[in-house]
Amino acid sequence: MKKELVLVTGGTGFIAVHIILQLLNQGYRVRTTLRTMSRQKEVKGMLTQGGVKNLGDLEFVQADLTSDDHWLEAVSGATYVIHVASPTPATRPDDGAAMVKMAVDGVIRVMTAAKKAGVKRVVLTSASGAVIAGHKNHPQVFTEKDWTNLSGNIDAYQRSKTMAELAAWDYAKKEGMELATVNPVAVMGPILGKDFSHSNTSVKEMLSGKMPLLLKMSFDYVDVRDVADLHLLAMTNPKAKGQRFIATSGENLSFKEVALILKQNLGQKAAKVSTREVPGFIVKALAVFVKAWRMPATFIGQNTACSNAQAKKLLGWQPRSAEASILATAESMIELGIVE
Repeated sequence: MKKELVLVTGGTGFIAVHIILQLLNQGYRVRTTLRTMSRQKEVKGMLTQGGVKNLGDLEFVQADLTSDDHWLEAVSGATYVIHVASPTPATRPDDGAAMVKMAVDGVIRVMTAAKKAGVKRVVLTSASGAVIAGHKNHPQVFTEKDWTNLSGNIDAYQRSKTMAELAAWDYAKKEGMELATVNPVAVMGPILGKDFSHSNTSVKEMLSGKMPLLLKMSFDYVDVRDVADLHLLAMTNPKAKGQRFIATSGENLSFKEVALILKQNLGQKAAKVSTREVPGFIVKALAVFVKAWRMPATFIGQNTACSNAQAKKLLGWQPRSAEASILATAESMIELGIVE
């Protein structure tokens, strides 16, 4: 019997690499898209670092979300598509309109190609940013029924993720396609190379002493290996059709609590980690001048806690603890020399 082929978009990404790793380990053939084919060696290196012995079932195709070229070729023969890639302009545009347009156009390109190729199901990597943003008064834990408030004070990234996911659902409904979405919170877990998620950067900066003051806010955390596992469950489980799944360990931690996890477990390696917090009103005032604080500032004073009940109940998903995920990030960064 011929192995089923899965197309994974954006093969260099932190989540995408872990999805490819699990697909190969579970006996699928994998085709992945790259914007530049010169990065094949890098992807293979990350997979080898992750323990994959045989890369014979992996192939690469060049495709860019900003162009129609090669998408039909990319999905040809695939049973499933896992759309992880999200186009991020090299310089994040301040108005965000370009970022939103790129994300929405990219999703529609992939969905259109998948429809033409007769793909069985598409799984879209969305984000908790399409669930929790723009809600000043939301005391309850967020669930899949919640959507980001597009008229609230939200960052371009959250807007792009929300609009892209809405566009995917609209397209799937109109064309009668099977779709499931995975909405990860802050993604931690083992780094396999120099490409890692935005969330991991906070751990890197804490360990290297580049975060002398911590923002006084909390987020949910999840392990990248569990995010990958949830994508595979959403791909094959009949119950996942037409559903969204928030990928979270179910633990909401402040930056200070993350810093304390590092200090309590890593000893001397966490010597540069600070536990000093900067008050929210100062962050809001300085966010005008400090670009890196603009997105976090929109969450100050807001509840960000999310539920994982849907994924656990419908799909039997069992995530690791936030602490295990954060330590896996830190230890792999130290091991690979990403933190000096």
